[in-house]
Amino acid sequence: MKKTKKRDIEKVYTKKEFIQKLRRLADALEKDKKFNIQVAGERIYIPKDAIINIEHERESKEEELEFQIKWKL
Repeated sequence: MKKTKKRDIEKVYTKKEFIQKLRRLADALEKDKKFNIQVAGERIYIPKDAIINIEHERESKEEELEFQIKWKL
């Protein structure tokens, strides 16, 4: 089994870059295809059967909406 390094980063993109990545993701999902993306210099391969969910968090003065994609290695 391939050993992977633990990683937890948050990368800020411009609105234009974010839209481009979302559009490519939506196209891959619509075509039932795998999706490849590079985040902070690392290429990530997401299988077509990955689980997709949306998470909403609220704290006292801040809200967060996360579009999550999960899969097993």
